[in-house]
Amino acid sequence: MNAAGDARGVYRRIAPFYDFLDGSFERKRYAPIRGELFAGLTGRILDAGVGTGRNIPYYPAGAQVVGIDLSQAMLAQARARRDALGSDVPFAAMDVLRTGFSDSSFDAVVASFVFCVLKPDQQQAALEELGRIVRPGGEIRLLDYTWSRQPLRRFVMGVWAPWVGWAYGAGFDREPHRHVEPAGLELAESRFLIDDVVRFVVARRPPAS
Repeated sequence: MNAAGDARGVYRRIAPFYDFLDGSFERKRYAPIRGELFAGLTGRILDAGVGTGRNIPYYPAGAQVVGIDLSQAMLAQARARRDALGSDVPFAAMDVLRTGFSDSSFDAVVASFVFCVLKPDQQQAALEELGRIVRPGGEIRLLDYTWSRQPLRRFVMGVWAPWVGWAYGAGFDREPHRHVEPAGLELAESRFLIDDVVRFVVARRPPAS
């Protein structure tokens, strides 16, 4: 089975329980920072790796948002949340490594806790693909985990790491910010929003010359 097939299998298994398992983290950690992904964005926006649709309440008014995810099982959860919220955002099953969108299709792309699920050797390719489909000058905004440098916090993360790998297929060692410039993008911003473990990254496609 290839990497995409592995990921589909993981999320087919966990999708019905995902929001329950992630509930306390969502309330205490993620919900307060999700708005950062969308602050000031307008136009056509891609929510890459939409998951169960946790970002939906933060979509900017008047923006045209499209959500994609590799997992049909997760998209089923996202559609239920969308319908409950009265949203009409379209969703599609797509791989962030090969979306199928035309060049420069979006004004911005956001991805929350997606790159930690991609393998280390997929980081640059995913950024290249997102860079292709965002317009020149457009932003790609990421929220993702990284290993803490604080010893006690790093120890706790190490205890959690096997569970995170089994349940979500994720790791703390992906560090997508290090792949921004090799992918031909500009690193516009990189800062921590939660301790030194959840990083907010803004990459920008260089303006057309």
